[in-house]
Amino acid sequence: MYHLTKSLYLLATSKEEYSVLLLGLDNAGKTTLLEKIKELYLANPPRPRTTPIPPTVGQNVSTIPFPTLYLKLWDIGGQHTLRALWREYYASCHAIVFVVDSTDVPRIEEVKATLEEVVKDEGTEGVPVLVLANKQDRDESLEITALKDVIMPVLVKLGARDSRVLPISALEGLGVKEAVEWLKLRVMWNKESRPPNMR
Repeated sequence: MYHLTKSLYLLATSKEEYSVLLLGLDNAGKTTLLEKIKELYLANPPRPRTTPIPPTVGQNVSTIPFPTLYLKLWDIGGQHTLRALWREYYASCHAIVFVVDSTDVPRIEEVKATLEEVVKDEGTEGVPVLVLANKQDRDESLEITALKDVIMPVLVKLGARDSRVLPISALEGLGVKEAVEWLKLRVMWNKESRPPNMR
């Protein structure tokens, strides 16, 4: 009887958990985005950093609680030597956020090629993809329409899969809440294809 009661209690109190990968080239602002999400959504967020964020070697993981679900955010290093490791995470993810440094115009073709590799991989099939044009607070950032001209042909190849391009400033928080709300909706809509974990 105890085990039945415990199982029913856990079922009644558990929530769905969705894993979201934060991908992109090095210096795109993935860790800054993760820190801003924690600042906006955690009851006791970490104190803001006073020093520059170093490049991620490996991963940073944070779980963000919402009333009906958890988002488990995986910030994975974007250096060229680490990108081969991304594939290890694809099978268990529920959405992909691809962060683009809008000021890094010389590497925009590398951004396009890297995004194409991600979305063409069979492990990401059916997964919603959100492209965030970061650093839109800077004067030298590429206009969102110009960035869409580069990115949209890649996303069009996804066919019916959910995708979107949004402008953000991870540093200032511009557009971050809109991005998180988009993610929450998409992972729930896609749960038949990618069932959540229960926590």
